[in-house]
Amino acid sequence: MKTKIFRVKGKLLDVDKTKKFTRELKAVKEADVEEKLYSEFGSKHRLNRNQIVFDEITEISADEVTDHIVRSLI
Repeated sequence: MKTKIFRVKGKLLDVDKTKKFTRELKAVKEADVEEKLYSEFGSKHRLNRNQIVFDEITEISADEVTDHIVRSLI
């Protein structure tokens, strides 16, 4: 299976505020990216799935990567 690089933009809905986020991850398919972010934000920020909103999930090329950790994995 070939891994792809995805850029995810969305919002974290907290009780008193909304935070925007942008993340870049390597995965095989979009569903894997969603599950990874649900797990990460749930454990670090104690958010439920309904408090995490994905606005855009796009596949990007290796040239478009800005995250230095993902770039080192390529």
